[in-house]
Amino acid sequence: MTRIEAPRGTHDVLPSEQPLWQKVTGEMKRLCALYGYARIQTPGFEDTELFQRTSGAGSDIVQKEMYTFEDRGGRSLTLRPEGTAPICRAYVEHGMHREPQPVKLFTIAPMYRYSAPQRGRFREHYQLSLESIGSSDPAVDAEVVHYYDMLLRNLGVSRYELQLNSIGDRNCRPAYVERLNQWLDEHVDVLDDDAKQKRSTSPLRVFDVKNETVRAALRDAPKIGESLCEECAEHFAQVRGYLDAYGVPYTIDPTLVRGLDYYTRTTFEFIGPDESKQASTICGGGRYDYLVEEIGGPPTPGIGFGAGIERLVLSLELEGVDAEVPLLDLFFVLEDTERRQEVLTAMAALRAQGYSCDTDYAGRSLKGQLTQAQKRAAAVAIRTADGWTVRRRGEQDRSGASLEELL
Repeated sequence: MTRIEAPRGTHDVLPSEQPLWQKVTGEMKRLCALYGYARIQTPGFEDTELFQRTSGAGSDIVQKEMYTFEDRGGRSLTLRPEGTAPICRAYVEHGMHREPQPVKLFTIAPMYRYSAPQRGRFREHYQLSLESIGSSDPAVDAEVVHYYDMLLRNLGVSRYELQLNSIGDRNCRPAYVERLNQWLDEHVDVLDDDAKQKRSTSPLRVFDVKNETVRAALRDAPKIGESLCEECAEHFAQVRGYLDAYGVPYTIDPTLVRGLDYYTRTTFEFIGPDESKQASTICGGGRYDYLVEEIGGPPTPGIGFGAGIERLVLSLELEGVDAEVPLLDLFFVLEDTERRQEVLTAMAALRAQGYSCDTDYAGRSLKGQLTQAQKRAAAVAIRTADGWTVRRRGEQDRSGASLEELL
């Protein structure tokens, strides 16, 4: 019989890998509480139109990467490829615009994108999506960026770079796009098929190509930063000023546009220690002041990011950061199986008091039980014919009739 394995592009997070995963997600949740972000959970699939409207019909997500299917009712649904649009949909649907603004939300959830599996890239991957919706204050932009910078520092990642840019808004971007198109018309020979395709859907997307030769040629193209209106330029200056005040170092990347239509003004990426191109970006986000309006809500500014957990775990491993496997408080060992019921009763009582404990269920010898106990628990409770013996590393054994008195 053929063995069934996990689908291509997915992976299991095994018990031995969980301590590092829990270290990452636990610190994410802890910091969200400190920064005032509340958890939200959205469905694993949404109406396909949500992503078509927000990501842009010409984006790689919509054109190449979405898992879209028709359900038995004839509705077109798509597995969630990113977290921002669903959270904004929930913001509109549940009237969160009537609450005190900004509404600060986060989720840690699986995302689905059909792409070639590579190092740090999976078709199902887990992601932190953090969103602050309802304020255009540049201090909010800085806070969102500062959150992820603090997360990296707290986890022990030291080799990373924050890349920052502003891509303007509806007021200044059209004039820039006209200048960019003129330059692209004059240099069409430097564009490959991918760049031409991206240009046909949105000229700004040419900066999102992967071909290094094309990217090098585009360094001579007009930059959006040269065409920002006064309001956008002031907004970006304030964002940089707040980041300076936070002590967050950054590099201005004038070609950083991100790959989705909903971004405006601030865009940013964190580049991690992995030198492979497909796994180097560990967090990416930006401002999306028109997204809520695009899905039927009132005009509402917002900013957020998506950060893959797999890539962050990979960064920690490259930095030599690990996490200890937590030990049980107590492992029960039996000299005589006739006293098994007594051991089970004692375990139940201790678990009710908050102790973690376990015992042997594989019929091991006394020696085998002790070997398991030493690997898995901080202390061992041995049930002998005369009572209990509690053994802890580096301490004298303690024996007596009452287990409670020995603990």
